[in-house]
Amino acid sequence: MDEPVLELVDVAYRYPTGEEALRGVTFSVTEGQRVGLVGPNGAGKSTLLLALAGFVRASGTIRLAGHTLGRATLRHVRSHLGLVFQDPDDQLFMPRVGDDVAFGPATMGLTPHEVHMRVHEALAAVDLEGYEMRAPYHLSVGEKRRAALATVLAMRPQILALDEPSANLDPRGRRRLMELLKAMPGTMLVIGHDLDLISEVCSRTVLMDAGRVVADGQSAAILGDRGLLESHGLELPRALAARRAAAM
Repeated sequence: MDEPVLELVDVAYRYPTGEEALRGVTFSVTEGQRVGLVGPNGAGKSTLLLALAGFVRASGTIRLAGHTLGRATLRHVRSHLGLVFQDPDDQLFMPRVGDDVAFGPATMGLTPHEVHMRVHEALAAVDLEGYEMRAPYHLSVGEKRRAALATVLAMRPQILALDEPSANLDPRGRRRLMELLKAMPGTMLVIGHDLDLISEVCSRTVLMDAGRVVADGQSAAILGDRGLLESHGLELPRALAARRAAAM
């Protein structure tokens, strides 16, 4: 059995108000897996993502890239986790796109040539070649999302984690992002309500509700189970529902 690159054991977190956000979350991800994390609003998905990056201090055990998350290992763990936030403006803060993408690699002590190569490779990977001198505020929402993704790819993380990657995209931008993620290699954790995107990009799906994992399995099985989804406030992916309706 492959050694997991991400492992969560009995992870729990309570908001300062006392409300439980995570209640004993346990699952693992092996190298190269693409895992969708789905659930209704308030399920704890985004809180779990913040816990993985050490932005909230959860109890239980989080192991990433062979290290248990803690104060002494926080920097190491974050260097292996590429977190793409829901709002791309949270990651684009420099005057030019190239500066944003170069920011992370420049903090790693790389030579200017190595930084330049990483910027070029990351922008090429998200189909934004030649955007180095563009101002982020001049980009479309879809271009901003891809630029934010490039800032993370330039760090060459072992695990790529995306929070609601298709939010606020028009159909063309959403399809372009979906195809990009499908073609991208490596381990991926995709959090969102876009079950069509999850079904196309991720072979495995973890369903959360009320801070707990309630189902974990192949995406085709989890996302094709109308009763399971509806019992947790979700609906069948539109493409699957349309195919079933056409077959009737």
